[in-house]
Amino acid sequence: MRPHSYLCLPADSSMKPMRSDVVKSGFERAPNRSLLRSLGITQREMDLPFVGIANSWNNVVPGHLHLRLIGEKVREGVAAAGGVPFEFNTIGICDGIAMGHEGMRYSLPSRETIADSIELMVEAHRFDALVCVCTCDKIVPGMLMAAARCNIPAIVVTGGPMLPGYREGEELSLIDVFEGVGCVAAGTMTEDELCELETAAMPGCGSCQGLYTANTMACMTEAMGMSLAGCAAIPAVNAAKLRIARESGERIMGLLGEGTTPRDIITMASLENAIRIDLALGGSTNTVLHLMAVAQEAGVPLDLEDFNRIGEGVPHICYMQPSGPHSMQALYRAGGIPAVFSRLERIISDCPTVSGKSTLQIAQEAIVADEMIIRPVDDPVNAAGGLRILRGSLAPDGCVIKSAAVVPEMWQHSGPARVFEGEKAAMKAIMANEIQEGDVVVIRYEGPRGGPGMPEMLSPTSALMGLGYRRVALVTDGRFSGGTRGPCIGHVAPEAAVGGPIALVEEGDTITIDLTHRTIDLAVDAAELSKRRKAWRPQERILSGVLARYAVTVEQANRGAIQK
Repeated sequence: MRPHSYLCLPADSSMKPMRSDVVKSGFERAPNRSLLRSLGITQREMDLPFVGIANSWNNVVPGHLHLRLIGEKVREGVAAAGGVPFEFNTIGICDGIAMGHEGMRYSLPSRETIADSIELMVEAHRFDALVCVCTCDKIVPGMLMAAARCNIPAIVVTGGPMLPGYREGEELSLIDVFEGVGCVAAGTMTEDELCELETAAMPGCGSCQGLYTANTMACMTEAMGMSLAGCAAIPAVNAAKLRIARESGERIMGLLGEGTTPRDIITMASLENAIRIDLALGGSTNTVLHLMAVAQEAGVPLDLEDFNRIGEGVPHICYMQPSGPHSMQALYRAGGIPAVFSRLERIISDCPTVSGKSTLQIAQEAIVADEMIIRPVDDPVNAAGGLRILRGSLAPDGCVIKSAAVVPEMWQHSGPARVFEGEKAAMKAIMANEIQEGDVVVIRYEGPRGGPGMPEMLSPTSALMGLGYRRVALVTDGRFSGGTRGPCIGHVAPEAAVGGPIALVEEGDTITIDLTHRTIDLAVDAAELSKRRKAWRPQERILSGVLARYAVTVEQANRGAIQK
C-alpha cells in the first residue's frame, strides 16, 4: 500500500515551505524519500522540519568526551518540539595534546575545516535548522562561522568546563602541569612530583578549567546571544548541562517558527557585547582572531581597533585563571555570564538572543551570588579591560596582549631582543637558562603563513614562568594559548613570512612595550631598516597537504587568519 501523504503527491501550496522540502516533497523525490525511510524516518516525520545537529564528539579530546550524551539530550528536545533530528560529526583537535610540537600547526587550520564541513552537510541535505554541540578552542568558533555562513536558524550548546583538579589542598588546572615542566628544569620540583601533578590536574571530561580559549569562546558565544542564558559556565559533569541541552533542542524549533537566523543575532552590537564580556573576564587573546573570523562570516565590519575602543569603558571584574585564582566552576557558582551581564548592565547593548529574551532582560533577571568572584564595577580587579591591541613600528597592523595577566611593573618595558627563528629554538634556549631578566624574546616565522598555522606557544611561556622569570617579555607573530600569563604579545602583523618589521629585528635591538599607551616599537632608524630589508629573504618551508594549501590562502592575523 502506498503511504498516504502529500509528500507522494504534488506539494500542498497551503503548507509553509521548508528548505527540506526539496529533498522530500513531490513524486520526483521518491528516491530521496526511500533513502530517508531506510534511516527509520516515519511517514509522520516526513512532514516535519529536518534539524541538523553538528556534534564534535570524539574520545580524543577531554572536552568532547561527554558530547555524545549532550547530543542525545538535544535530539530529545528537537523531537519533543516537533522536529526530526539528524546528528553528524565534525573533527576536533585538542590544543593541549597538540601543544609544543608539529601537531600544533594543524590546530588553527582545523577551524576552517570544521566550518566547511558543517556548510557541506547543511547545504547538501537542506536542513531547516542547525544545533551546534561543541567545546574547545577552534571548534566553537568554527561552528559559529558555519552558522553565520549558512544563516539558517541555529543555536549553540557548549559542552562546559572540566572540574578543577586537586592536590595538597590546592585546586589545579592544566597550566600547573605546563609550568611544572619549567619548575623541574629549574630544580624546584622533582620529576616524581611532576608526575603526581599531571595525574591530579585533569580529573575528567570538559574543557580546561580556567578562562582559556575554549571557555572564553563559550562565554562569548553566550554573550553574543547564540547560546541559552547560563550555558557557558555550567560544568561538563553537571546535570544542568543536560537540561540546557534538552532546552536548546526544544528552542531551535521556536527559532525556526520565528524565522530567526544567526545574522539576526550576530550583529555589531552583539559582537560588542561579546567583547565586553571578554574584557570583563580577562579572556584569551585567541578570541580576537576568532571573533574577527565570525564577524566576517556574518558580514559585520569588526576591526581590531574596536577592541581598544570598547576596552576604554569596560572594567576587568573577574580574576579568572590563569591570571587569577578563580576557575570556571567558581564563575558558575557566582551566577555565570548572566551575572556578569548584570554588572555591566549600564554599558551593554540590548540585543536579541536565541532564548527569545534580550540581553538586558537576562541582565535584570540575574543575581550575583558571590561578589568576590564577580566584582562590582566600582571595585574592579583592574580599571581597564583584560585585552589590549598594541601598534607601533614593530607591529604596524597590530598585535594583542592579555593585559589582565601582566603585573603592573611590566606594563612599560624596554629590553634587548633575543631573536629565534621558531618556537623550537626559543624553547631550547629557555630550558638551557640562556635568557636573562629584562630580555624581550622574539619568536618569528610562526604566523598564519610562516608557521604555517600560527601555532600556540604555551610551552615557552609556561617554561618562563616555571623557571621563575618575572621581567622577560615574549613577542611573536604566532599565537598564545589561553592559558598563557605574563607579558606575552602575539599576532604581530604583518608577520615575518610576508616581510613584516618583526622579520628585520636583530639580536640586541631594543624593543619598547607600553601597555598604557598601547604601543610596541623597534628602536632602529628607518635607514637601517631599509638596509636590512634589501638583504632580507623569507624562510622557506617544504610543505604538503593541508598546510601547503593553508599557507597559500590564509589572511594575516589582523584579519582573523581566515582563508581567502
